[in-house]
Amino acid sequence: MLHRFSAFLLGTAAVAAGFVLPACNSEKASATENASPTAEAMSGTAATAAAEQAAAVTTSATAPAPDPSTIPASATSNAAAILARPQVPILCYHQIRNWTAKDSKGAKDYIVPVDAFKKQIQMLADSGYHTILPDQLYAYLTTGAPLPSKPVMLTFDDTDLDQFTVAKPVMDKYGYKGVFFVMTVSLGRPRYMSKAQVKQLSDEGHVIGSHTWDHHNVKKYQGEDWVTQIEKPTKTLQEITGKEIKYFAYPFGLWNPEAIPQLKQRGMVAAFVLAEKRDQQDPLFTIRRIIASGYWSARTLHNSMVQSF
Repeated sequence: MLHRFSAFLLGTAAVAAGFVLPACNSEKASATENASPTAEAMSGTAATAAAEQAAAVTTSATAPAPDPSTIPASATSNAAAILARPQVPILCYHQIRNWTAKDSKGAKDYIVPVDAFKKQIQMLADSGYHTILPDQLYAYLTTGAPLPSKPVMLTFDDTDLDQFTVAKPVMDKYGYKGVFFVMTVSLGRPRYMSKAQVKQLSDEGHVIGSHTWDHHNVKKYQGEDWVTQIEKPTKTLQEITGKEIKYFAYPFGLWNPEAIPQLKQRGMVAAFVLAEKRDQQDPLFTIRRIIASGYWSARTLHNSMVQSF
């Protein structure tokens, strides 16, 4: 069942002032506290040593992968081979901040408290996970190119400022890199990232992807919507980063088969959904993620990763 903890009509009035945009709400994978203990339970010297080891090998985990344009079309269109490969755990984060009295019960699913986020990332590092980036995932899915041991992808939707001010420093501690799916309507607005911050993320080795102009549901696009929501934002992000924008995340995780050729025509080589089944014909445009819930401990997050992927 789709959960929408906030709904806002976006338009000229919304752009003219600070606003809060709805997160990409969708089904979350189930998780339980009763699985085997993870490295969350480690303490002292053991945890520190594990974190240092994880940071030391992250450089190789984020080494450049083959450019998607160099991979033969026959490999990218082989849906059966792509679907047969084990899925890589991909986490989707939204806001990284402490809960307030105004936050609803539903909203808290998409707001990960700062300490909880720190523990989740520490758990990944202590457990030996290595972050990968979209080009690596693309090469793996299409050609079987090797990935580092225990790969994981960290993605962030909606351009929230705390992703830069809170999440990035935590990731920096472990040498982790992530993927930031940006809504261009929010750039420079209160509580959202600036163009300079997006460029800094890109310059430091993170990947910037498109998340439309103002978070409208892709299933409702008609005519010029593809220009407004995809073409223009892509151009804006390319001007900011100086790099090609090749990856897309559907608002709310919602998509339809008609959207896929439209995205391909506009330079996207892969797109990300949420916790639903992949398309059997175009799995590269329905790559699965799970939302990291604000209610989850590090152990629950790990259990959900194992169960979902």
